[in-house]
Amino acid sequence: MNVAKRMQIQKERRAHRVRAKVRGEANRPRLSVFRSNSYIYAQLIDDVSGTTLVSANSRELKNGKSMEAATLVGKTIATRAKEKGITGAVFDRGGYRYHGRVKAIAEAVREGGIEM
Repeated sequence: MNVAKRMQIQKERRAHRVRAKVRGEANRPRLSVFRSNSYIYAQLIDDVSGTTLVSANSRELKNGKSMEAATLVGKTIATRAKEKGITGAVFDRGGYRYHGRVKAIAEAVREGGIEM
């Protein structure tokens, strides 16, 4: 097994460990983060009904720097969630370390008034 495949499997295992402990509901959905090399995506998910309530990504916001883009995505998620009447969320870091862009999204959402 090559290194890239092994790393992918390890990330999936970490994500499953996190997701086993985190469950989103309609009044307190799960804030799921996906990070690629170029972009960052976030969405609020109601796991009971299996629907995405709110989403935002750095591709639609067209911001260049990665940390700035992550902060902007977090602020956008917070404003869109408030418009839908969502005041709280549980954070799903998706197997990524709570560091850098992932941390920037979480802090921006908290600053936007969403309780996590």
